[in-house]
Amino acid sequence: MAESAPIILQVGTKILLKNKEGKFLLLRRNPKKYPEVGPKWDIVGGRINPGTSLLENLTREVREETKLEIIGTPRLAGAQDILRIPGKHVVRLSYEGEADGTPIIDEESHEWKWFSPDEIASIPKAELDEYFSVLLASGALRLSK
Repeated sequence: MAESAPIILQVGTKILLKNKEGKFLLLRRNPKKYPEVGPKWDIVGGRINPGTSLLENLTREVREETKLEIIGTPRLAGAQDILRIPGKHVVRLSYEGEADGTPIIDEESHEWKWFSPDEIASIPKAELDEYFSVLLASGALRLSK
């Protein structure tokens, strides 16, 4: 029996950030950096650095991608398996939390916006990250004010 190639396991943390006005931050991915996904709207986050806690990684990712700071303690909202790249299994842990201010984005994204719940609901599904969309549809991420 032939051995199959090993699968690389990675863990990512993401967060749906809400500001004082009850709006939610979404970033539109840079299609040059993420050609397999394209310019989809998604929440802030990325892969963890092993040996540091999930919340430390989440805080680092928010700071790197937006220059914002998380206010308070985020709530874990959902966990998902991402199996879109052969040989790679990503576990995505998504949180809800708060932040405020004007994001300064890095090269991973090319656009940002604070959206109202109604504005997020009006974004065509084809323009949303598929895993973010599943969390919204399931009610795991709450778009309440």
